[in-house]
Amino acid sequence: MHARGEVVPITDRPEDQRGSPERGPADPGGPESAAPTEQEVRDEISREIHDIYEKSYGKGAGMAEAFVGDGWVIVVLDALGLLPNEEFLVGKGKQDTVAHVRTLYQHAIQAPLRAAVERATGRNVTGFASTTNVDEPRFAVEIFKLD
Repeated sequence: MHARGEVVPITDRPEDQRGSPERGPADPGGPESAAPTEQEVRDEISREIHDIYEKSYGKGAGMAEAFVGDGWVIVVLDALGLLPNEEFLVGKGKQDTVAHVRTLYQHAIQAPLRAAVERATGRNVTGFASTTNVDEPRFAVEIFKLD
């Protein structure tokens, strides 16, 4: 039996894992996680923007692809899905109306779009622009200016 307050060595681990009073215990998580790669940042942005579209419109796009440059992020959503009422208006020649309403809506919901880009890049979004093409081929483009 050991006296109270006595330091008892841990002998069931190799010496290099025991830690020391100077170093403290060994980190159970291993080395610090590395920063995400450029591809991981692009993939995360693409996935999040696509999900936001799907949740806010009820329809997304066939695919989303992010391009990250020096101070800019551009996300292209290709094969954009339209809602039945939008399809009806496009069929009646009102493409400009649908595109205009979508652009207004994108500006109204820009906060979660900006947040997705900021989380992935670790930078602040200082500007935002959006455009939608409802003629075939249908696509949308979201542009983010970074600080």
